[in-house]
Amino acid sequence: MKIGEILLQAGHIRADQLEAALEAQRGSPVKRRLGEWLVEAGALSDSALMHALGVQFHVPVLETIPAHAVDPALLERIPVEWARQHVVLPLRWDHDVVAVMADPASLPRLEELSLLMGRELSGMLAPAGEIKRAIDTAYFERSSDSAAAPMRETAAPSASDAGPGERTDDLLRMSDSAPVTQLMNGIILEAVRKKASDIHIEPFENHLRIRFRIDGFLYDHVAPPKHLEQALISRLKVMSKLDIAERRLPQDGMAKVRAGEREIDIRVSTVPVAEGERVVLRLLNQSSTLLPLGELGMPDAWLEQLRRLLALPHGMILVTGPTGSGKTTTLYAALRELDTEHLNVMTIEDPIEYQMPNIGQIQVKPKIGLDFASGLRHILRQDPDVILVGEIRDQETAEIAVRSALTGHLVFSTLHTNDAASAMVRLVDMGIEPYLLGSSVRAVLAQRLVRRLCPSCRVMKPLDAATLAGFSAEQQRGLAGAQTGHPKGCPACRQGYRGRVGLYELMMVGPREQQAMRGTLHVDNLRALAAAQGRTMWQDAMNKVMAGVTSLDEVLRVLEPDNRSPAS
Repeated sequence: MKIGEILLQAGHIRADQLEAALEAQRGSPVKRRLGEWLVEAGALSDSALMHALGVQFHVPVLETIPAHAVDPALLERIPVEWARQHVVLPLRWDHDVVAVMADPASLPRLEELSLLMGRELSGMLAPAGEIKRAIDTAYFERSSDSAAAPMRETAAPSASDAGPGERTDDLLRMSDSAPVTQLMNGIILEAVRKKASDIHIEPFENHLRIRFRIDGFLYDHVAPPKHLEQALISRLKVMSKLDIAERRLPQDGMAKVRAGEREIDIRVSTVPVAEGERVVLRLLNQSSTLLPLGELGMPDAWLEQLRRLLALPHGMILVTGPTGSGKTTTLYAALRELDTEHLNVMTIEDPIEYQMPNIGQIQVKPKIGLDFASGLRHILRQDPDVILVGEIRDQETAEIAVRSALTGHLVFSTLHTNDAASAMVRLVDMGIEPYLLGSSVRAVLAQRLVRRLCPSCRVMKPLDAATLAGFSAEQQRGLAGAQTGHPKGCPACRQGYRGRVGLYELMMVGPREQQAMRGTLHVDNLRALAAAQGRTMWQDAMNKVMAGVTSLDEVLRVLEPDNRSPAS
């Protein structure tokens, strides 16, 4: 039966819609199937067409591919390029092996796949996007599982392991790669799978150590033999376009790889040490979903206050905290709240960690004279409404940013300070006049990252007397008898923790703060004014501890004594 008759009988289309599609098909110089014309005209859904094709070709249809059906072990003889080109994948289904495809015209591919696998296969249909997702998942898991094989099988490294013309396009292409390339791809894939932010490759006299930074902590990974050290480092240098012959000086580079549909930028840093070269890879997953502002863990009242700040026509909003405290994530989340359709938003960053739509992003390039200050000057000539300066590092950048905030621009930037009040003092130390800060800065958001307690195994119980004794009388009154979160540990987490959440302190700059800046600027005075606003980091931390979001040990790990005083 023809596909048009099947669709008519099933009630998916009307006769006039079928006739219009047939006429368009006959009059078009491009050969396209009837179903494609109907879908393009809006007369038919993709799902309805898929089921009609299943009826026409007597093939079962899957709306979604369940995870248990995807078996990486079935892919031993199937190149990832072949699977992607034909959108075909073998699955385990009802104690048998079948081939799922997006197009019945791919039925001849069943014979090829049967030959590759050495067994007869029946076919099923599924949406192309669903099959592509399953292909990436299957090859991703297979590549991660096979990462240790080159460690066992590779002999002494050879020059062919890292030729100067090599480059890594897709980490899932393992079959045609040299063993050292397979090993490096497997290490990176495993780090991505574990959501690591960094990979550390550390040489020692008799062994090589590899560690992943996950949720702020370093964890050991299976290490390759010592004799592969030079081959691995050479491979990384080739990927990041560094000088493989230079081993005496530190080097920095960038590499771009893919894991299926995921784009991953890698910042590579090498430093010579006594036992060789230590390498750190910072993984920037371009395909990661940026968290919305409301999912960062900020208290609701403070979140509403911050959103009101984002609606201001001009002024400066600073985000402060140490390296790795999530400042960039917060800034990107704030930019996503802006009306980028009607505002000109420009950024100057080092590096650009995530590509954002409808925003002009400039990468700092000091080697050619493009630093934060010069980039910011050029941004001001681009008629911007909102400007993001990745970091204020010097007086020139600070002066231009403050001037921009005073002349009708909304400016975001970051500083490395311990709390919100210290940001003002830091800018004054850089040479900015206090009265200018009072007129330009609208708010300072300080933050830290702490590990989040695993919701599957966390334990709620009061603090013991010994722990309470370490706090002031005022703090003890707030904590005594309260149920607080504690880690336990289970197969779903790491030592009782899974993921991270922010601790925040929001200092608004109002008339009282502006008056304090016009006099003798002292950090203690500003801290007292910030504490009076009731938006301190310690307050936020204790609320999260008593809600079971994190533990007191985690809070004490990241907050310094000044941040834990009763006034703050």
